[in-house]
Amino acid sequence: MALVVHAANFGIRPKGAFQNNVERKLTNGLIRNGHQVLNFSDRDAAMAGSLLGPHRVGGGKYANKALRDLCLNIRPDVLILGQTDIVRPETVADLRDRLPAMRVLQWSVDALFEPGNIERLERNLPVVDASLVSTAGEALAPLSRPGKRLGFLPNPVDFSIERGENHLNPDLPFDLFYACGNPADLREVGGKAWNMDDFMRALLTALPGIRPKLAGLMGNTGLGGAAYQEALESAAIGLNISRRSDQLLYSSDRLAHLAGNGLAVMIERSTGYDQLFSDDEMVFFSTFDEVVVAIDRLAKDPAHRMAVAAAGRARYHDLFNERRVAQYVLDLALDRLDPAAYPWPTLYARA
Repeated sequence: MALVVHAANFGIRPKGAFQNNVERKLTNGLIRNGHQVLNFSDRDAAMAGSLLGPHRVGGGKYANKALRDLCLNIRPDVLILGQTDIVRPETVADLRDRLPAMRVLQWSVDALFEPGNIERLERNLPVVDASLVSTAGEALAPLSRPGKRLGFLPNPVDFSIERGENHLNPDLPFDLFYACGNPADLREVGGKAWNMDDFMRALLTALPGIRPKLAGLMGNTGLGGAAYQEALESAAIGLNISRRSDQLLYSSDRLAHLAGNGLAVMIERSTGYDQLFSDDEMVFFSTFDEVVVAIDRLAKDPAHRMAVAAAGRARYHDLFNERRVAQYVLDLALDRLDPAAYPWPTLYARA
């Protein structure tokens, strides 16, 4: 069994859907697999070291020293970096010099097409053994380096966090749930770039009887914490539209929230999730008209919607539960990964 330090945003001042965040699920999975995990909350450590905020010089120095002292004291087998901008590469390099047996892995669920995200991962490549990103395929090519392991990170689900059982309820308050962080940021749906406020207006015009639960668009505020979980548990259908659908298996972690809480998930076919899920487990679409037809059928036929949601929830949990994804992360960090043991694309290799 391994001793792991997991440095990520375990903050006490979370925003958005942070009670559903990936770092908590990975830590849960590692512990449930029998490993000891010490969570290091980088932002909280930085806040403790500076009155000016976590990214100020004083706070960053304090956080890096605190992580260095922790690792030198307990000598972890693995240091996991969860998309932290506060932990500096020179801190990790120093730790590796002092603890040569320690393995280091970084992970990120940020989209690689967003400016700066590749650069943030590249910064750590000289000091990590492996990197995992919630995108598969050729989008990973800029991060490929000789001797460095690189692969796809599924968005994990954890039934202690995704507690909803909407697939068992034929009569929910809302038909459709969609959350959007920035509706003015154009998103492609069926090959067309949409302002998502305009997309939702068009969708509701085409489906006048649909009862939507919206967060972050059409004048509705964003949701976090308990309010976000309550919204998830209130709707029958979960629409999963990310900023782009042309990078293999990329999705925000909203996908795990929808599937795990028993919503019938709708997702664009071009994401590649049809390689892992059948049409009976997720509802795939390629055009706006297909979105309209699918929502109409699911809303009018609760038995069908519940069957799709139940099958999708079960399949998602079988594929991407927190224990399985955590074991995959540790296997990659320790260079003992058997790609055949996992049903998703694992290690990236240049074409």
